[in-house]
Amino acid sequence: MTRPLVISDCDEVLLHMVRHFRDWLGSEHEIDFTLEGNPFAESMIVRATGQTIGIDGVHGYLEGFFDTQMSRQTAIAGAIEAMTELQRDADVVILTNLTDKRNADRRRQLREHGLDVPVYTNQGPKGGALQRIIAEYAPSRAVFIDDIAGHHQSVFELAPDVRRLHLCGEPAIAPHVPCALTAGHADARIDNWQQALPWLLDTLHGDTK
Repeated sequence: MTRPLVISDCDEVLLHMVRHFRDWLGSEHEIDFTLEGNPFAESMIVRATGQTIGIDGVHGYLEGFFDTQMSRQTAIAGAIEAMTELQRDADVVILTNLTDKRNADRRRQLREHGLDVPVYTNQGPKGGALQRIIAEYAPSRAVFIDDIAGHHQSVFELAPDVRRLHLCGEPAIAPHVPCALTAGHADARIDNWQQALPWLLDTLHGDTK
């Protein structure tokens, strides 16, 4: 019999990212980045000019961060412990929106935090990639965890039998993140691992799906 499967995002679910990106922009590039829910291009302001960064500039700085700063990223409270607990009776994989060239870096980064799991890299909505993972594992049950509402919508549309937990573990942005539960595309919205782990265990192993 196949095992249940957890398909989890990484940034802002397992590891903090935007807080470290903000600090790096400020210290290395003299750019102020406010974590108030606006699009990145509207939230990144050059101190010297007061001008915002265009979308191309955002992509450039994000590439620079992941090129050189992944070691800055710290674990969200309880995340690694929760994943370790889930691994006891379920398969756990990571589905992260990084380019394929960063797959090995993400795996190495997670191992350094104590989590050795397969990593699937993806660009764009995650529903199609999740379908391929489900086909590979053929799990008895599956749960998808992500901090971005649009990815929950994509999974809802393409793999509705997969249960979906909307979790944003960064308190600075969680109140500003559109809620996939409210939109009808997630089964729960829980922004801390202390409460998320019991929900996940019950969803994966409880009497009802």
